[in-house]
Amino acid sequence: MTETARPRRYTHVAIALHWISALAVLALIGIGLVMTHADLAPMRRFQLYQWHKSVGLTVLGLSLLRLGWRLTHRPPPLPATLPPRERAGAHAAHALLYGLVLGLPLVGWAMVSASPFNLPTMLYGVLPWPHLPILPELPNKAAVEAGLKWVHAVGAWFLVALLALHVGAALRHHVFLRDDTLRRMLPRPFPDTGAHP
Repeated sequence: MTETARPRRYTHVAIALHWISALAVLALIGIGLVMTHADLAPMRRFQLYQWHKSVGLTVLGLSLLRLGWRLTHRPPPLPATLPPRERAGAHAAHALLYGLVLGLPLVGWAMVSASPFNLPTMLYGVLPWPHLPILPELPNKAAVEAGLKWVHAVGAWFLVALLALHVGAALRHHVFLRDDTLRRMLPRPFPDTGAHP
């Protein structure tokens, strides 16, 4: 498919997965901040941890779906007026975002699996979710859990910074450069898009 034949707009599936994932990631950030910094009763904190794990695993599933869809459905090209340095930066930022939304849930899952407390994970309070293999049997589980917890926390703050950059770049394209970079991802009709479901 040539550049001119590529769609001007993301597909309906890509748009839906993007915005559902975005809302889920924002929920994860909010829940994570509350459960780690707020003065909560132990049971409420436990409930928030269960919700955080459930939404995190949901984000992992959504991210795998998004990655599969992106690999089989080429996205619209970046604006032709975008300088090569910004084009490379945009590709790098998207790759990092995919890496974080896939990697952070996996690190969180590993952290729970290595926890000395061995607490079960119940997806949305209904479906039991298994621990990753090997980690529950480690002799130094506390040290492994602490290391994974540090990686998870640092990665989460890096994700927050990258999301701020992502939103800022989209607004810059929309407000100052006045191109269709943001509009092609908005969940509404857009004339002459050439997109497919």
